[in-house]
Amino acid sequence: MPYETIIYTQKEHVANITLNRPEVDNIVNQQLAQELEDICSTINQDNNIHVVVITGAGDRAFCVGSEMERLIQADNTNMFSQFPTMPVINAATTIASIEKPIIAAINGDALGQGLELALSCDIRIASNQARFGFPQIASGLIPMSGGTQRLPRLIGKGKALELILTADIIDAEKALEMGLVSQIIPHEKLASVVDTIAQTMAEKAPIALRFIKEAVNKGLDLTLEQGLHLEADLYFLLHTTADRTEGIRAFLEKRPPQFKGQ
Repeated sequence: MPYETIIYTQKEHVANITLNRPEVDNIVNQQLAQELEDICSTINQDNNIHVVVITGAGDRAFCVGSEMERLIQADNTNMFSQFPTMPVINAATTIASIEKPIIAAINGDALGQGLELALSCDIRIASNQARFGFPQIASGLIPMSGGTQRLPRLIGKGKALELILTADIIDAEKALEMGLVSQIIPHEKLASVVDTIAQTMAEKAPIALRFIKEAVNKGLDLTLEQGLHLEADLYFLLHTTADRTEGIRAFLEKRPPQFKGQ
């Protein structure tokens, strides 16, 4: 289907999603959320896609929240009367449902639900111009798309509470110090660096990529013993795949493997 609020491209085994509402700093509205849901479902069903990259259009913002957040911050009293019947926009949950590894190329401000979108990704790489924060408490709200749950798991309880409770907006250097992002890249080089990383990852065995993501994400909610059992189960499952056989054969023949996700 044609998309109006996102740009979707595919290069070899890498899918690229660009939030395409630069005129409003890529805030999430219902149409964008629905289009993301559609494309994420397509990605999960496409075995030719091994890695996903998500970024924002323009030079200012990755995503600075949702339309609902903007309406509340504007103190739109008409909006409050409609609030019980308004659909919940939870694009972060949609992104988190992607089974393949996801890289967030954070090209600018990631605020509110925009930060929650980034938190739903597996790797976060930021432009040196990016800023981060949860401003919801200033409007009497709390993050509603996983911010209170994913952020503490990533940077720890104390730092997460400080960021959420103060509504501070932090720069990329502070985000790196906290562990919120793994790299800071000069703004003009962000797209090319992320593309190189994504292409390098996409050359690996796709089933193994998915199993690594599953082991880490599910393991966080398990005891160590349970997590080790999960890891072992996935490891042995990999031995039943054609990709594992191809990996061994390629090593012995001293050539690059040709993985097919089987």
